[in-house]
Amino acid sequence: MEQLVQELKHGETRAVEVPRPVVRPHHLLIRTRASLLSAGTERMLTEFGRASLIQKARQQPDKVRQVLEKVRTDGLVETVRAVKNKLETPIPLGYCNAGVVLEVGEGVRGFRIGDPVVSNGPHAEVVCVAASLCARIPNPVFELAPNEQEAFERAAFTVIGAVALQGVRLAQPALGETFAVIGLGLVGQLAVQILRANGCRVLGMDLRSERVALAERAGATGVELSSSQDPLAAANELTRGRGMDGVLITAATPSSEPVHQAAQMCRQRGRVVLVGVTGLQLSRSDFYRKELSFQVSCSYGPGRYDPGYERKGRDYPYGLVRWTAQRNFEAVLELMAEGKLDVEALITRRVPLARGPVVYEGLAKGDGGMGVVFTYPAAEAAARSVRLRASPRQVRPAAPVVGVIGAGAFATRTVLPLLRRLGPRRKLIATPGGTRAALAGRTFGFEEAAAEVDRVFEDDEIDTVFILTPHDSHADLACRGLEAGKNVFVEKPLAVTPEQLERIEFTYESAATQDGGPPILHVGFNRRFSPYVRKMRELLRSGSGPMALVMTVNAGTVDEGHWVDDPEISGGRIIGEACHFVDLLRFLVAAPIVDVKSALLRAGAEDRRPSDTGTIALSFADGSTGAVHYLANGHRRFPKERLEVFAGGRVLALDNFRRLRGYGWPRFRGMRSRWKQNKGHALEVEQFLRRVEDGGPAPIPFDELVEVTTVCFRAAGY
Repeated sequence: MEQLVQELKHGETRAVEVPRPVVRPHHLLIRTRASLLSAGTERMLTEFGRASLIQKARQQPDKVRQVLEKVRTDGLVETVRAVKNKLETPIPLGYCNAGVVLEVGEGVRGFRIGDPVVSNGPHAEVVCVAASLCARIPNPVFELAPNEQEAFERAAFTVIGAVALQGVRLAQPALGETFAVIGLGLVGQLAVQILRANGCRVLGMDLRSERVALAERAGATGVELSSSQDPLAAANELTRGRGMDGVLITAATPSSEPVHQAAQMCRQRGRVVLVGVTGLQLSRSDFYRKELSFQVSCSYGPGRYDPGYERKGRDYPYGLVRWTAQRNFEAVLELMAEGKLDVEALITRRVPLARGPVVYEGLAKGDGGMGVVFTYPAAEAAARSVRLRASPRQVRPAAPVVGVIGAGAFATRTVLPLLRRLGPRRKLIATPGGTRAALAGRTFGFEEAAAEVDRVFEDDEIDTVFILTPHDSHADLACRGLEAGKNVFVEKPLAVTPEQLERIEFTYESAATQDGGPPILHVGFNRRFSPYVRKMRELLRSGSGPMALVMTVNAGTVDEGHWVDDPEISGGRIIGEACHFVDLLRFLVAAPIVDVKSALLRAGAEDRRPSDTGTIALSFADGSTGAVHYLANGHRRFPKERLEVFAGGRVLALDNFRRLRGYGWPRFRGMRSRWKQNKGHALEVEQFLRRVEDGGPAPIPFDELVEVTTVCFRAAGY
C-alpha cells in the first residue's frame, strides 16, 4: 500500500510502498476512503524541511540548546550522528482521515467492522489509529451528500474541525457576542461557521480576498488585510465601539502582530485564544489595561498527547471532562449531520493519493489550494509485506541471516547502521505499524519489510533475531525466538517482571536439551564492551584484591508521556536502565553478586510509580563492593556517567566513556577521545555476529544475564 512521507532533511515528499499495519490493542484498523491535506500545518512542515540547517536551528532554538548540551556530554561525533539520524528519518504526513473499519483491536468498545469512521490517521491506504481518536460517522452525513464517496470526503474535515471547535470552546462564546477570527485558512473558516452556529456575530480577517469571500458566504463580516481596510475600524463598527468579546487567532505567521491586533480590538476583559502559530512577543500594556485573558489551544481537545487516553483507551469521566478529543470529533460530525457546518465549499481539489508529492510541491510554492482531498483506490490494500531489494547473490556460507523487530530511534541510530557495516544478510525487518520497517529497511539494506512480527520467527532462512522494541515485549519475543531455534540479540532489559524471567529460564533450559544445545541469547549490555572498560578490566586483573566501585549516573528526567516513564511498558528505570550499570560492575569485578540493598527516593506517599532515583549497593563474592547511584533529579549539564574504581591503593576514573584516567598505575596514565564516546555498541554487535557465524559461547554467559536481571528486580523492590 502507499503512504505519503516527508524527508525532514530536504523537505521532499514521497509516496512510498509500506506494509499494511496490524491492529493493536485499543486501536482500529481502517481502510481510508478520503483524507484532507491540512494546508497550514503541512505547509509549515514542508517549509521546515526545505530550510537550511541554519534556518532550522533558528526556528527551534530550544533544540539547539539540547544539541549543545549533548555535545558537552556525549561528544561532537555522537551528537552529529544523532542529529543526522533525526533529520534523515522520514515522517508520515496527514491527520485528517475518513474510512471504514477493517479490524477492531482488543479492548475496544463501541466500534464494529464495517463502521464508517473518522480518525487522525495519516495519508495512507490503511491506518491503525487509537480508538479514542476515532468517531463513527452518523447516517445523516451520508444522506446529505450526493454519494457515499463525497460523504467520506466531507467527513475528512472532522479532525481539523475539532481543532477549530476546541479553540472556540476555550473562548467560551455566548449567544449574541461578537468575535473576530484572524486568519481564514481551513481552521479559520470552520471557526467562523462554528461561531455562527453559537449565535455570534463574526468578523473574519485575512490577506487573501478569496478567503474573505468564503467567510462572508458563511455569514461573517469580512476584512481584507491586504487592502486599505482598517481592521480596528471594522471591529469598532461591528461592535458599536464596544470592542470584541473575543478573538481567535488561526493564522500561521512568525509575526506577533496578530496578537497585538487582537488585544487592540478586544473589549475590557475580552478573551484571546491562539489556535494557529504566531510570534508571541506580547505587550504587557495591551493586556494589562483591559485585563485581557490569553490562552493557547491544544489540538483537538483533552486527551490529545495523553498516553493513557491515546494508547490504552482510558477515557476521561463524562461528567468531569465533557469534551474530550473524541467527543469533539462527534460534535463536529453532528454539526455536519444537522447542516450547520458546510465544508463542500472548502474543497478546492480532489487528487489521487499517488499524486500527493505534486500537491506538496505546489504547497511549498504557495499554490496548494484551500482544501485538498486525497482519494484512494477502491480495492483493499492487503499487502502485509513489501520487497525492498533482491537477495544478495554472494554471501559468506556461514554468514548470519538476520531478522530485526523494531525500528525506533535507538535501532536506526545505532544497531541498524552497525548491521549494514558488518555485513550479515539482512533478510527482514518488522514493526507493527509497517511504515517504520519499510523506511528503515530501505535505508539499511534489508530485503523485505513487514508489519507482522510473526514473519521473523516463521522464516526458516532467518537464524538470528535482533529485538529492538519497548521493554515490555522483550521477554515474550526472546522466548519466541528461542523456541524457533534462532539466535537472539535482545536489547536490555531481558525482562520487566520476575514471571517473565522465569519463562525465559524455562525456555532457555528447554532449548538446551535439543540437539546442538541452545541458540545464543545475548542482552544488549553494551558498556562492558567499551574499550575503556576492557582496559579497566585488564588493569584490575593484576591482583589488586577486593575493590570498591562507584557508578554515578546523572540520568535526568524523561519527557512526560514518553514510554520510558510508563512502568507498564518500561518496567521502571531501575529495571529498564540501571541494569546497564549493575552489569558493568559485575563485569569488572568478575565475581557473583551475593547481596543487594537499595534506597530509592520517592516523590511522596501518594506516588505509586517505581522510583527512578536512588542508590543500589552491591556485595560481591570476592569481598568487593559496588554502588550504583542512579539519579533522575540532577541537572542535565552535569556529566551523565562517571565510574570510579578504588583498588589496592590505586584509582581508575572513567568519565562519560570519553576519558579514562589512572592514578597509581605503573605505565598507565589514561586514554581519551576528544570527539566521541565509545560505549561499546560496535564491538558488542560484532562479537555477537562472530559467535553466531563461527560458533563458541555467548558473549555474556546466560547465568550472568539472569543474575543481573534478578539483582535489578530486588533493587526495585520485587
